[in-house]
Amino acid sequence: MTLEGLVASFAHHTRAQTAAMLGGDAKAGNKHAKQRNAAFKKLCTHGNAGRDALAGLLTHPNEDVRTMAAAYLLRYRTAEARAVLEEAARGQGLIAFEAGETLKRWEEGTWALDPA
Repeated sequence: MTLEGLVASFAHHTRAQTAAMLGGDAKAGNKHAKQRNAAFKKLCTHGNAGRDALAGLLTHPNEDVRTMAAAYLLRYRTAEARAVLEEAARGQGLIAFEAGETLKRWEEGTWALDPA
């Protein structure tokens, strides 16, 4: 799969996971989370080129996609990712909560989505 295809898969499964969770279907949500994680791991096999491709989602029109990409890119694109997460955390609802929790884990030093 191309880098563009992997990025599209990451975005698709992010939206699908949220929809499933909001619909009360944790099993489907977990399936989509695993597929999103798989897309990220495949992007990482391309090194920084894969991470750079994912960084295109930091300006995605869907807030959920933007913040999830930011969560995965905190180590690689710290300033940009933090800005996206901080903006989302000021909002309301699940995305704001998740963004705030991601920032807390980052500050605590326990964040580990893309270890060095």
